[in-house]
Amino acid sequence: MSAIEVHNVTKKWDSVIAVKELSFAVADGSFLVLLGPSGCGKSTTLRMIAGLETADQGTIRIGGKDVTHEPPAKRGLSMVFQSYALFPHLSVEENILFGLNVRKVGRAEKRRRLDDVARMVGLTDLLARKPAQLSGGQRQRVALARAIISRNPICLMDEPLSNLDAKLRHEMRIEIRALQKRLGMTVVYVTHDQAEAMSMADQVVLMRDGDIDQIGAPDDLYNSPATVFAASFIGTPPMNLMKTRATAEGTAIVGAEEHILLADVGRTFVIGVRPEDITLAESGGVPATLAASDYLGADTILATRIADQEVLVRVPGHATAIPGEKVRLLWESEKMHVFDAESGERVEGVRLPRAAA
Repeated sequence: MSAIEVHNVTKKWDSVIAVKELSFAVADGSFLVLLGPSGCGKSTTLRMIAGLETADQGTIRIGGKDVTHEPPAKRGLSMVFQSYALFPHLSVEENILFGLNVRKVGRAEKRRRLDDVARMVGLTDLLARKPAQLSGGQRQRVALARAIISRNPICLMDEPLSNLDAKLRHEMRIEIRALQKRLGMTVVYVTHDQAEAMSMADQVVLMRDGDIDQIGAPDDLYNSPATVFAASFIGTPPMNLMKTRATAEGTAIVGAEEHILLADVGRTFVIGVRPEDITLAESGGVPATLAASDYLGADTILATRIADQEVLVRVPGHATAIPGEKVRLLWESEKMHVFDAESGERVEGVRLPRAAA
């Protein structure tokens, strides 16, 4: 049974459609990430699930019950906000217990839950402090503890790690995912950071312009992007996307017409290859020119050019580029992704005259 079902949900702000007929389901006990650039509608979607915004059309079900027009308090969920939303005048303990105090939970039960949750998130020695005396990571733990202590089966998280530095974000990703698995919570998590989505999610809903571009496991989005947008959004650096043109012999990359990649000539394609799937060769492959290098420690990103199209190549270790040096780019045909140039959608079953190498 799905913990959350969103069916045909639309939200408008005056004449602007923020979310367009959105439909997806969240499996019980799973971790679903709403991913996409700023303004794509992911936070609006989360707020409609929470009941903080009202859908203009469509239905939202939680545990099989239609909650489309129910207030947040009757939806049986907790929420963690980007701003932490802590009361500055209350101690850590009082912030964590705030919801239980409102619901008038008994003193002994509150104490037992507080001890369990504080130990779980590493706040036992900080309960007397005020939020101003805590680091960003500690404040985030307080917000998590406040959500966990309610024991609601569903937790909604709206970009909770965006205010933390890179090291803390990495640590908190691990902690949140471990807590979710340990407690068996259903989590819907909003982020624009693909690293968070790829490392935490069971399922990713990639959004663009208020609509769903692709739904799938992180591996699906990375290895089989459904659109040019998905290919360009997922991956660091993103997939190389190269324009092609039809020749008498078949389809070739613009600027390398002598190297035929596809036998199909009736359509215009965009060819996608991930930087890590390209190698430099002395012969064969597609001719290119070295432009620059970006040393990252474990590997180097080489920027090459095929005519006026940039193609990035990931190579291990420290590599330098001599601008203007001629190279050949080699990849296996099964590592090549093909998209329709007009629709941007993935194309399967195109004919390959030979390996792309």
